[in-house]
Amino acid sequence: VEGLNSNLNLNAGAPPRVWPKLGEWGPAEVPSTRQKKRLRWWVSLGFVGAAAVLFAYGWYIFTMMSGGAG
Repeated sequence: VEGLNSNLNLNAGAPPRVWPKLGEWGPAEVPSTRQKKRLRWWVSLGFVGAAAVLFAYGWYIFTMMSGGAG
């Protein structure tokens, strides 16, 4: 019978020092879904930007070593 019931205690097995602080309606200082979506977009844009910078730098080095412009 116990296998049919889910354990709603998400902190089970974790030491008390890592439990989230609980506010009036739930965990305090937990980012909202909107904040998480926004952060995912920023991380994606940052990754694409960093990849573009590395590609451009590699292209610059390639052209310099092959005797191109410069």
